[in-house]
Amino acid sequence: MTVTENLLLGAHTAQARREREATLAHVYALFPVLDERRAQLAGSLSGGEQQMRAIGRALMARPSVLMLDEPTLGLAPVLGREDLRHRAHDQPATGVTILLVEQNVRQALTLAHRACVLESGRMVLEGPARELLGDERLKQRISRALALLPGGTG
Repeated sequence: MTVTENLLLGAHTAQARREREATLAHVYALFPVLDERRAQLAGSLSGGEQQMRAIGRALMARPSVLMLDEPTLGLAPVLGREDLRHRAHDQPATGVTILLVEQNVRQALTLAHRACVLESGRMVLEGPARELLGDERLKQRISRALALLPGGTG
C-alpha cells in the first residue's frame, strides 16, 4: 500500500470518512515528508517516517484523545523535538487531547500543559508542566534515577 492508502485506513468511522480529505490535508501539513512520499510504498519508509505515518493514520480517525507512547523513540533528536512541537502546538486547532508518555522529562515538560510524574508506577508529582520543569524535587528525582543507570554515579 502507498503512504496515502495507508493513512486513509485510519478514517474508519462515518465522521472520519466524511472529513477524510480535510484530515488528510491536515496530516500532510503536520508531516510534510509524508506528503512528499504519498505515492511511495508505506513499508519502505524510514523508522522516523513510519512513526509519523502511524500517528497520521491515528489522526485520520479524528480522535478526541490520542495517546502517544514514547513517540520520539528511534527518531533523530532534532526530528523528535520538531515532531512533538508540531503536535503540541497544533492541539488547540484540532481539538485532540494528547496524552504523552515520554521518558525525556525535560522535552515532555516543555511541550505539555499539565504533567504527572510517575516513579515505580506511582504518581509522585503533578501540576502545570512549566512549574514542574523548575521544581527542585523533580530535578533531584532525575539526578537519582540517572545515578542508577549503568555508568551513572550511584
